[in-house]
Amino acid sequence: MIVTLYEAERPEVSLKYVVIVMKQGEEWVLVRHRERSTWEFAGGHIEAGESPGEAAVRELYEETGAEEYELHSLCIYSVSSEGLEESFGMLYFAEIKKFGALPPYEMAELRSFSELPQAMTYPGIYPALFARVIEHVKQL
Repeated sequence: MIVTLYEAERPEVSLKYVVIVMKQGEEWVLVRHRERSTWEFAGGHIEAGESPGEAAVRELYEETGAEEYELHSLCIYSVSSEGLEESFGMLYFAEIKKFGALPPYEMAELRSFSELPQAMTYPGIYPALFARVIEHVKQL
């Protein structure tokens, strides 16, 4: 799995996904899907007619119940591996002020961590995205 981060705009690519890395205070916030035992960042597919920012706001609510937050667009990323077409997404960082109730969609649980857990859903993708978020947080 190869993850590439692009700091410049890439108008020639079609974005398919958003990933939102969240922090509340000093804790990282991750979610657990109902059908998995691993932890993940909020995110998902960008729906037809939706901008990446709109998708990030929708996914953040659907997967966490976040009600008050600051959302920062960080960069475009791509994921590629042998035999699969390269896919592109937008990485976001959210500073959460307040969560409401977890909506009854696909997530079963929301949890805070002082550091990322070992059991991550996408271990070949998340470290590169998380490293970029850490860079951003250090500049705040």
